[in-house]
Amino acid sequence: MGKDIAMFNRLAFIGALAGGLAHEIKNPLSSMNLNLQLLKEDIKQTPENEKLHKKIDIIQRESIRLEDILNDFLRFAKRKEPQLRLESPDEIVNEIVVFMAPEARQNSVVIKKESNADIPKALIDRNLFKQALLNIVINAEQAMPDGGELTIKISYKTGKIVFDILDNGKGIKPENIDKIYDIYYSTKSSGSGLGLATAKRIIEDHGGAISVTSKVNEGSCFTIEIPVNAGADN
Repeated sequence: MGKDIAMFNRLAFIGALAGGLAHEIKNPLSSMNLNLQLLKEDIKQTPENEKLHKKIDIIQRESIRLEDILNDFLRFAKRKEPQLRLESPDEIVNEIVVFMAPEARQNSVVIKKESNADIPKALIDRNLFKQALLNIVINAEQAMPDGGELTIKISYKTGKIVFDILDNGKGIKPENIDKIYDIYYSTKSSGSGLGLATAKRIIEDHGGAISVTSKVNEGSCFTIEIPVNAGADN
């Protein structure tokens, strides 16, 4: 028992240390990005300077990618207890569809929502749950690099709200299905591997569960189920 407590304290200390380090790295990264942009503006766009501009662009992209990875890590490390309030799942999905639609169009992805008329309200932390859904929707969109269709379905089944996020993208190989929620696991060169891990934890903190079915070159369906607490379906 004493060893378990010591290990827990050690892991908590390492987590706090890593979070503090990530914060310290973020500040100089932001400064670098700003100064790179100013440097690019100071160097006139001429044929002679074209190579220099391209090199600055590469450094900027990598700096932004590092900043995105740090932000994902900090979101994952800062575990927040859900602040549950009666919320409309239908409205939350509407907000996500509106938010994602412009980017989806640019990537030739059609995003739509399907729901029943009688979806009840549920006890949800609106911001946290939106983050979880967004992570899954973004993952689905990225699985369709050549465009496609992304559908979010909402239904109510025996005390549970069910969300199905379907895409007709590349799919997930059977040997990778069990790895997709692992921290830092990603098949994308630009991915941090924290999006689905964060989503799974938020959903489980709501007393829910997430599962996935997938076929290579046909697409995937992520299914989320969260309970509707007693008295929350009015």
